[in-house]
Formats: sequence, C-alpha cells, structure tokens
Amino acid sequence: MSDHLTQLKDDAVAAVGRYIDAFNRADAEAMGDCFAVPGTILDGMAPHLWHGPTAAKDWYRDVLVEGEHLGANGYHVSLGAPLHADVTGDAAYVVSPATMTFKLKGQQVTQSGAWFTTALTKVAGTWRISAWAWAKGQAVIE
Repeated sequence: MSDHLTQLKDDAVAAVGRYIDAFNRADAEAMGDCFAVPGTILDGMAPHLWHGPTAAKDWYRDVLVEGEHLGANGYHVSLGAPLHADVTGDAAYVVSPATMTFKLKGQQVTQSGAWFTTALTKVAGTWRISAWAWAKGQAVIE
C-alpha cells in the first residue's frame, strides 16, 4: 500500500476518533463539526434515524432526553482497531469494534461487542462523517 493511501486511511480513522472524543466530552458542537451536511445517524434508540444538517446535534439531544427518562448518564465509548478502513477518492468507510460504558440508575453498565460503522466524505480537504450506524453489543450490569 502506498504511503499516500495509508495516510488517507489514517486521516479517516482519526476523523472518527475526533467524533468519539467529542461524544465522550459531551460536546455536541464538536460532534456537529465532525459531520458533513447533511448527515445521517442510524441508532438503536428511537426514533432510530436522524438526517439533515443538524443530525449529530439532534441525535445527541435525544440521547440526553432518553438518558434522563431512563436514569442513564456518564456515557463513554472506546473504539478498537478498525476492521475496515477503506478509502476511494473522497469517500471512506471505517468499521470499528466498540465498547460503551454508562451508569443506569447508578449502576455501571458495559456494552461490549458493539460495532461503529461510518461513511465519510472529504469536505474542503477534511474528512467529515456523512453517516454512522451503531450495532449494539451485549450489555452487562456490573
């Protein structure tokens, strides 16, 4: 693989990492900055689909509302090494194993075996997430 292609893949993976870092900091503005416009999110939480120019912010708003309703907070996601990091021109596809931890009514929950799948596009020379999907793993209350 050429050094240029390796760098493109690394940059796409880093863009996904920036989004996850923003999520872990509860920074909805930074999450939105990581997205292409329009963007799309497919998640296990109802209404399951968010699309449009503010998809990332809308999704995070709904996460907080559902979290308050269920008594969940303290969300943190960690990603493993990507299973796929494919780049074709200005499009990229990154799939990573994921683990999410959070508190549910004060009890620690670990959701392992999840997958975070992203499609990215280059916008003004910077990778932005066009869409992501979260496939839930197994949740264990500790």
